[in-house]
Amino acid sequence: MAPVMDKVQSNPTIPTKTSVVVIGGGIVGTTTALFLAQKGVPVVLCEKGEIGAEQSGRNWGWTRVMGRDPREIPLGLESLKLWRQMNSLAEGETGFRQCGITYLCDTQAQIDEYEAWLDAARPFQLDSRLLSADEIPTVLPGITAGYKAALYTPSDGRAEPQKAAPAIAAGAARLGATVLTNCAVRSIETKAGRISGVITEKGRIDCDDVVLAGGAWSRLFTGNMGFGIDLPQLKILGSVLRTHPLQGAPEVSAGDAMFGFRKRLDGGYTIARRNASVSEITPDSFRLFWQYMPSLRKSWRELRLNLGGRFITEWNTPRSWAADAISPFEMVRILDPDPRDDLLAQAKRSLSRAFPAFAQAKEAERWAGLIDVTPDAVPVISSVDALPGFWLATGFSGHGFGIGPGAGKLMADLLTGSTPAVDPAPYAFSRFKDGSWKRYV
Repeated sequence: MAPVMDKVQSNPTIPTKTSVVVIGGGIVGTTTALFLAQKGVPVVLCEKGEIGAEQSGRNWGWTRVMGRDPREIPLGLESLKLWRQMNSLAEGETGFRQCGITYLCDTQAQIDEYEAWLDAARPFQLDSRLLSADEIPTVLPGITAGYKAALYTPSDGRAEPQKAAPAIAAGAARLGATVLTNCAVRSIETKAGRISGVITEKGRIDCDDVVLAGGAWSRLFTGNMGFGIDLPQLKILGSVLRTHPLQGAPEVSAGDAMFGFRKRLDGGYTIARRNASVSEITPDSFRLFWQYMPSLRKSWRELRLNLGGRFITEWNTPRSWAADAISPFEMVRILDPDPRDDLLAQAKRSLSRAFPAFAQAKEAERWAGLIDVTPDAVPVISSVDALPGFWLATGFSGHGFGIGPGAGKLMADLLTGSTPAVDPAPYAFSRFKDGSWKRYV
């Protein structure tokens, strides 16, 4: 079942020329368009389905710096700064609220892990700290489970995935961006060895630069382009449920080894199973096996490998097509996989034991989404040396909603030659060619 997204009005006509085409209307694509439009750059945002309707509208809604890879912390901090301004920037409700996030610790091993992260994060002067067992109920009233400690970051927050990307896209349109929904980009065109335009299902658009923010579709798109661009990216299935409004549960978002939750604007809660990523086995799983082996070893206990219908679907999906042919992006407008009911049931049981208020929760709906994952679980926000004018903003590995605003701002800065919001080096696509990414896995 797909979550209901706020709707965005598509521009009635397709322009014949612009400066930048952004492919993909998720949180990263919409924020890229917003910040380009804010800089006065002509930009067209092309979305094959509806704005935010895939993983950007299906995630937990956490906006956090806590627990991030140190390479992502600067992007997370920039994003939180932007999230706090986003309702004003977009002139719409994104649902952002600063509520704090807490990671609950059952074991000494978890405490040791979070203490090590605090040491690594110390240079960034975060407000994260470890709570003692006695302090936890002051942050999370109503908790009854006896946790040993908790990692707590008061400055982290939450936003509404079904509202955020649509509000940001509408904000970009108010600033002059052209937003096209149900408009798949089939291919790119080049002239003299660099980007010269894109071919959409509705016609051609001349442009100087293209940003691919296609989420789980990005590898398929680059594979059809040629130019030797081999984007390493696989898909992870995430399942989520939401409840009707609930009284007596915490305002602060929290998670332990079995669950994660956050309050919603409507008074209900979003709930998911934590530390149980479902890795969908596809033909690309075999093509990219050796690149993902290091992270597979590291995350083996958290992974749930699944060989199912996704393998057949992708086996039968064309990997190349002509610019005048119907593309795979038109055949599947919105990825809407089935959620894993068993994992959601585990999360609900565990959460109700820790917080009895959740035993009374009434489920409203559930859904799943496909998350784009790189071998080192850090995104690509980068130019591509093989093709001047082509940029990647993808592979956010489940972190894209929270760090999306910073990523969009960074991409807009790179495109315009502005001083980057953060150092872009950790997100360079070239790391997969020179092997430098392996140092972090």
